[in-house]
Amino acid sequence: MSDTMQPVKKRVHPVDEVLPPGKLAIYGFQHVLAFYAGAVIVPILLARSIGLNNQQLIHLINADLFTCGIASIIQSVGFWKIGVRLPLLQGVTFTAVSPMISIGVAAGGGTDGLLTIYGSVLVAGLVTFAIAPFFGKLVRFFPPVVTGSVITVIGLALLPVAAGDAVTGLDGKQDPTSARNLAYALGTVLLIVIIQRVFRGFIATIAVLIGLVAGTAVAWLLGDASFTDVGSSSWAGVTTPFYFGAPKFAVAAIISMVIVMLITAVETTGDVFATGEIVQKRVGSEDVTRALRADGLATVIGGVFNSFPYTCFAENVGLVRLTRIKSRYVVAAAGVFMIVLGLIPKAGAIVAGIPAPVLGGAGLAMFATVAVVGIQTLTKVDFHDHRNVIIVATSLGLAMFVTAQPDVAKVLPTDLQVLLGSGITIGSISAFVLYLVFFHLGSGLGPAVAGTPGNLIRLEQVNRMDRDEFVTTFGPLFQGPPWIAERAYEHRPFRGTLDLRQAFQEALFSGTEAQQHELINAYPRLGADEPDLEAQSVEDQDTHHLTSLGGSNRDELDALTTAYEERFGIPLIVCVREEGSLDELLAHGRHRLGNSPAQEHYRAMVEIGKIAGYRFDTLVADANPYLSAKTTHLRLQ
Repeated sequence: MSDTMQPVKKRVHPVDEVLPPGKLAIYGFQHVLAFYAGAVIVPILLARSIGLNNQQLIHLINADLFTCGIASIIQSVGFWKIGVRLPLLQGVTFTAVSPMISIGVAAGGGTDGLLTIYGSVLVAGLVTFAIAPFFGKLVRFFPPVVTGSVITVIGLALLPVAAGDAVTGLDGKQDPTSARNLAYALGTVLLIVIIQRVFRGFIATIAVLIGLVAGTAVAWLLGDASFTDVGSSSWAGVTTPFYFGAPKFAVAAIISMVIVMLITAVETTGDVFATGEIVQKRVGSEDVTRALRADGLATVIGGVFNSFPYTCFAENVGLVRLTRIKSRYVVAAAGVFMIVLGLIPKAGAIVAGIPAPVLGGAGLAMFATVAVVGIQTLTKVDFHDHRNVIIVATSLGLAMFVTAQPDVAKVLPTDLQVLLGSGITIGSISAFVLYLVFFHLGSGLGPAVAGTPGNLIRLEQVNRMDRDEFVTTFGPLFQGPPWIAERAYEHRPFRGTLDLRQAFQEALFSGTEAQQHELINAYPRLGADEPDLEAQSVEDQDTHHLTSLGGSNRDELDALTTAYEERFGIPLIVCVREEGSLDELLAHGRHRLGNSPAQEHYRAMVEIGKIAGYRFDTLVADANPYLSAKTTHLRLQ
């Protein structure tokens, strides 16, 4: 071997790639712009609600940005066993807004209320840090049906926030009838789409940044963007620990904030899984533990530096998906920018000048992208199992209900309103709890896969069946000999209905040529009106009333099936339910007359697989009335 040969360089995962400084800066700043509005809204809402003055509000905003930057660096870069080391940006959780306002008002408002909030935030952060390892072990309770539901809920629940920004004018008031606001929002969306379609590489990855800058520039030229606060803002503003005084500790406030952090832990877990999906990096229990430790530490830092509870910001998860820039060091760069903004109020005032409709337009693109990630995750779910259907439908339904009617939280006592505080909260809790109820509590028999509503056969019972019981139950999926059901039986135990279905498909094509030929000849002639025709065959053919045809239709079908049998020596097998009409079925059969015998042997087996798929769906639907008649079929193509 030559001494000059260089060792092979180990490939770095895109998440761990350190980009050139210029790109890090641009991509990081893009994250800051996407994040900024969501970051400052929490201190604004809180300050207004508990009676803080304008100077105190400015300090809260600076402290928030400063701490967000530190928290984002901790989460993305990480140290020891803290930080998930994924491109996840940290921000103040919206879940905490209502509870913090309640705590502050109950403590007398003003600075006294703020100090009581900080006491509860400090303790809640320590509790989150302590329970992170325990919560990380719950990852097995976050399969795709839970994570997909949570991620979809996050995306859909955030869309109304973007929509609200999109119709908000320079005066801060919402006006859905304003054509100008609509033009800014839709123009920003359109520009982002055009850039993504026309450009490739670097330009495409900063489409959101270009959209925000261009939209702001147009608004400024038309007099709809104001930067008057830049002149009045100071150049430097350092937040100091416990700026407002020593924190105060109240038991009720602490309990309320700990509940907030437990709920936030579910949301953080969903964000971690979403980002893992996007960057194609496997997420495990240790990753969730590190992410929650970072949440806990960031929340403690927030309590010290006059800020609030922290969590992974879903808004920026959508940006990672939209730009496909997976490096965690981009988020670290965003963290540096936020620290700078927190120390230079004048710089923050420039960013704050971005018009709400422009931010709303960018938000529509990013938040919808989060929902798409959730939908992609849900494609891994077996929706033939009615439990999964109920989990997804219920969590989405409740989330959208609370999102559309946020005042429903007021029906609960003040301390419990956090449970209905947002669609993300109730949707995440619902998905998690329903999964536990359906899959880990009770009899654990699993989904109904055969029988009738009064006499169900469940998955666990199927796994306990002997060969004869199994063949008797599932043999009718196929005509004639029972060898397919016998071979499928060998695939036990089945993990779900999808697993059971695949066992039959694999068994179908594992037979010898003689067995397959015998199977094909067991199927009746299309349109055969025989008294002993099996019920399944009658149901298959009744789609187009083939067993009761008359006149020219009967003659055409008989002529086709006769010609087919004479040419190939086997009956013409067609999955009748997939043909749109009798004419289409006849055209399908005539086309197949031009195939070779080998090709038709294979095609017959494929059609048998499709027929069995529909029969399986009927079997499951009969067993479980919750299933829709229009299920998604896993067919052999």
